[in-house]
Parts: sequence; structure tokens; C-alpha cells
Amino acid sequence: MTTSQTRPDDTAFDPALRRIAVAVVLGTIMTVLDATIVNVAMNVLGRELGTSLSTVQWVITGYTLALSMTIPVTGWAVERFGAKATWITSLALFLTGSALCGMAWSAGSLIAFRVLQGIGGGLLIPVAQVMLARAAGPERMGRVMALVSVPAMLAPVLGPVVGGLILDRLPWQWMFLINVPFCAVALVLAVRLLPRDGEHRPESRLDAFGLALLSPGLAALIYGLSQVGEGTGGTQALAGLLGGALLVAAFTVRSLRAPGRALFDVRLFGDRAFAASVATLFLYSVSVFGLMLLIPLYSQAFSGASALEAGLLVAPMGVGAIVTMPIAGRLTDRIGPLFPGGTGILLVLAGVFACTQVDVTAGTAPLAAAILLVGLGHGLTTPSIMAAAYRTLPGTSIPGATTASQISVRVGTALGAALIAVVLQSLTRSDGPGAGAYTGSLWWTFAIAGTALVPVLLIPRR
Repeated sequence: MTTSQTRPDDTAFDPALRRIAVAVVLGTIMTVLDATIVNVAMNVLGRELGTSLSTVQWVITGYTLALSMTIPVTGWAVERFGAKATWITSLALFLTGSALCGMAWSAGSLIAFRVLQGIGGGLLIPVAQVMLARAAGPERMGRVMALVSVPAMLAPVLGPVVGGLILDRLPWQWMFLINVPFCAVALVLAVRLLPRDGEHRPESRLDAFGLALLSPGLAALIYGLSQVGEGTGGTQALAGLLGGALLVAAFTVRSLRAPGRALFDVRLFGDRAFAASVATLFLYSVSVFGLMLLIPLYSQAFSGASALEAGLLVAPMGVGAIVTMPIAGRLTDRIGPLFPGGTGILLVLAGVFACTQVDVTAGTAPLAAAILLVGLGHGLTTPSIMAAAYRTLPGTSIPGATTASQISVRVGTALGAALIAVVLQSLTRSDGPGAGAYTGSLWWTFAIAGTALVPVLLIPRR
């Protein structure tokens, strides 16, 4: 008598996993989209609300800081209340914040309601990763990480476009009110489709002291990096960076001394696959988000592109990523994350190199082609490396691992924008405001992406 074994490919997206995927993707798309949709509205908001651009900038900064400060409570919230309850509560907070933003009567009220939005939104993506990772198991991790990466791929493509279309045809309030019907549908789907919480401990206590160290520390780091990127507030930027680094270091020491009480156990970094994956995600985020800052600025400076046209130049990146993400998921589950992850970074390097050779004064088509190549690599790299972070961990460690990986990506993103902004400013001062400063900055992103190949090689093949 022969016993047949089910291959991972045959069990991909069974009905239970498919229901979870449908329920969470809609909610995460709106959260990520809202991080970029407002970027094109700063001038309009300043004019309509009768305030300065420096004040209106906090509509973006407040949202980003709230997102960052909320991430550390992910592991405890899932453990204490369950993933489904945490997801529904977070989505309800995001919906409420969106509706209130649409009714804001001043810059101060809008900033406050954006913070509420960020508190709800900060938990959605990490909780989605926890639910999908638990349901998928190691043999399907690549495919579910490809799925959960879709919102991050769509945001830079759709955010500026949707924001521009709304501002052209509707009052600015609709940039936030558009979330309400989508979130309402996502709430109904979550109640009906997500499985009942089975893995949670009502007796779990929040590490309030650790939270008081890590959340403000993370917010201070993000704020300091944002100030560096904007070229303003030298003293404020330094205070944020130093204060944030000290608070995060203090949390690390506390976690090592009392891992059972900490928000998440930093000893997770003792797992080779997890540590190498998180290091790769951090370095990769620094390079790619620095590139996303450079490309619109480059095209505006030398091809006369409008803000919307410049924003659309990053669209090929999303298109390329959507093409290769499903391939990355299947390859990761079949042969492991090393080949798709490493190949993806090599494609990104090839695309950035192509960017350094483009003369945008002759048209933006060659630059768009180079960005498409970056996108093809991006779609291979992100889901495979995210999957590698979970494959060797027990299920009980997934919430903490999600918290740590999301923090690394968030800090890497802010560092990439700040670092490339500083490099561009420095090269502009030394070489003049020509194409050479942008090309030099692109070479920096190339070098940083190249360093991401080092931790990739440390990820176990299987």
C-alpha cells in the first residue's frame, strides 16, 4: 500500500487560508495607501486650512510617528486579545480616524485625527502578517508573504495618482472619506471570514516599562531622521537621533535581562535565518526608499516633469513587482529563499546601474524602463526575504518576530530617505546643482543595495 504525500504547491491557498487573505488584504491596502495619498496635497491643505506648510507637514509626520509607535505592541496585543480581535479593533480605529479627518475643521484637528488613524493603521500590517504566517506554516510562507506584500507595492503607484485625481475633482476631505466604505467592507469580511481566536492568553500583561522605552525611542529616531531628510532642525534632529538610540538601547538591555516580560524577545536575533533576513530587509529598505526619493526629484529637475508626472515615474516599480511577486512566492516555497532573494537584489542593482546611465533630458522612457527593472527585482526580493524570517521560528515567536521585522523596515525606510537627502544636498553643494549630484546619489543607493547581498548569503538554503 502506498501513501501519497501532499506537496506544498497542492495545498496553497486552501479555503481557510483564502478567507484570511481576502479579509486582510483589503484593510492593509487602505492603510498603506493612506501613507502616500496625502503627499500631493500639502499645498492644498495649507491653503484651505489657512496655515503654513511647516504645520501641514505634521499631517504626514503625525501619521508616520503614530504608525511607528504602535508597532511595538503588536506581539502583546495578539497574545492578549487574539489576532482577530486585534485586527477588528485596529481597523475600527482606522475607519474612525478616517471619518474624523474628513470632518476636520482646522490643521490641529486634522493632525490629531491623523494620529488616531496611525494608531489603528500601525497594527494592521503586522497583525496581517501574524495571521497569514500562522495559517500558512513554513511550507507556504513564500506565497503568503507575496500576498501580504501587495499593498506595499501598490501604495507608491496608486497613492499620488488617487490623491491627484481627488484633488482635481473633489474637496480635499475625500482623501480621507474614501477610506470609510472600503474599511466598512473590510470590517464585515473580518467578522465573517477570519477564524475565531484560539491562540491567546488573557492573563498576559503588557510590558508598560518596555513600551515606555521602545515606542518613544522609535518615534524619536523616525522624527530625527525625517528632520535630517528635510534639511531642517539640526538640533532637533540630533536630539531625536541620540534620544531615540538611547531609549532603544535601554529596551534591548531590558529585554535581554528579562525576556519573559519584554514586548518582544531580542534573543530572536540569535536565530541565523531571522537575523540575516531582518538585516537584509533593513539594508534593502535603506537603498530602495532612497531611490524612490531620488527618481521624482531627478525627473522634475532635468526633464520639466510636473509633480504628478514625477510621481508616476515610480509606477513601473509597482508594475514590475506585481509581475514577479507570485514567482517569488512559489520559488521560495519550492527551493528556499536564497535564490529568489539574491536574484532580486541583483536585478535591483542592474536597474539602479541603468538609472545612473540615463540622460533624462532626452526623455523619461529610459528611466521608466530602468525603474521597471528595479521593480522586477523588488518583487522577487521582498516576499522571499520576509518569508525567510519566519521559516525556522516556532509559531509562538511569530508575533514578536513580526514586531522586530516591521521596526527594522520602518527605521530603514526613514534612514534611506534621510541619508540620500543628505548625500544629494552635500553633492549639490560641492559639485553644483547638476545631474552629477543625482548620479552620485544613485551610486550611493547602488552601494547600499550591494551590501544587502552579504546577509542574504547567510540565510539557510532550506
